[in-house]
Amino acid sequence: MSSGDDYIIFGSPSIGDEELQEVRATLESCWIGTGPRVKRFEEAFAEYVGAKYAVALNSCTACLHLAMVTAGLEPGDEVITTPMTFAATANAIIHAGGVPVFVDCDRRSMNIDVNQIEAAITPRTRAILPVHFAGRPCDMEAIGRIASRHGLMVIEDAAHCIEGAYHGRKIGTISPITCFSFYVTKNMTTSEGGMICTDDAELAEQVKVYGLHGLSGDAWRRFSDGGYRHYEVVFPGFKNNMTDLAAAIGLCQLPRLVPWLTRRGEIWSQYDEAFADLPCWRPAPPEPGTVHARHLYTLLLDCAAAGLSRDQFMAELHQRGIGTGVHYRALHLHKYYRERFGYKPEDFPNAAWISERTVSLPLSAKLTPEDVDRIVTTVQSVLSKSRRHAPSEPRGQGESI
Repeated sequence: MSSGDDYIIFGSPSIGDEELQEVRATLESCWIGTGPRVKRFEEAFAEYVGAKYAVALNSCTACLHLAMVTAGLEPGDEVITTPMTFAATANAIIHAGGVPVFVDCDRRSMNIDVNQIEAAITPRTRAILPVHFAGRPCDMEAIGRIASRHGLMVIEDAAHCIEGAYHGRKIGTISPITCFSFYVTKNMTTSEGGMICTDDAELAEQVKVYGLHGLSGDAWRRFSDGGYRHYEVVFPGFKNNMTDLAAAIGLCQLPRLVPWLTRRGEIWSQYDEAFADLPCWRPAPPEPGTVHARHLYTLLLDCAAAGLSRDQFMAELHQRGIGTGVHYRALHLHKYYRERFGYKPEDFPNAAWISERTVSLPLSAKLTPEDVDRIVTTVQSVLSKSRRHAPSEPRGQGESI
């Protein structure tokens, strides 16, 4: 087992002196709740994305939930999404009173299979919720056409895709609502946090009000230098606002997105080259006309050829001081969704297939060249033990290669 000092933690954030100084300045200002730094962060993020409005909240989960609420989701309304995602995507639909309707993913891209969406639409369908898995933009043109034909809302889960772009348009400028994450493992962090981007002024104001107890004005407006202002409760809202402490970190991280993406691209290329002849499938190349945000580097193990399971592979790497992740065990395989909706593994075979084989390797821009070399040689060593051959392409139901 590697010692704690040289263990490579999966998803470790890059935090430097600038963040420490900005957090200290925020504490010394005594304005640590929602205030001027949140406002600055919203404006800077909207400018980065190219959206007219950005509303900062305390998590992407809160963003997804308020997106459903402000979209007018009513009890029993259906929202189409993918089972190959984190629980927050579907949980937010349920918390808003809706019903998540899963459509299988494409086995190669791991994004929702657009060819199966229309078959899942019913009179109760109100929205489509695509997830840009691992930073790879979904086929938003096809999704947009389907939504337009059926009068559906599109709400994007871009938790993995801050830097992403699709056919010349930044993610965050395509659909009425896009939700981003600044969780600690994401491409940039505020420790916990999220952002809704939209071009709809009324919707942006509604999210802001609903995210702070349904009050008619936020704390910065009510307690600013302009003096106290009375407020009205206009909706039984939620406690979802971001703090200035979180925004202080985000303001430092946002300008580094471009160089960090470049560095992750270099690591990605090194991984691609090093793992070409191993019994695993590497991530598919980015589609033409898109910018992949490169949030997760996901190997799919050919377990039969490698002679070990995905979990055994992860245990081997852990013993050698390298942390990994699983993104994801498909939602329809989890207890709640099995029991609540009666799902079986074969209902979404591509998502189930990926669930058994996927493993995410460290990809942080803070990784040193020595770290990357160590990860590469360790993966090669573990997968070469019983290697027979590199696998063929992972063909499967609902998949285009």
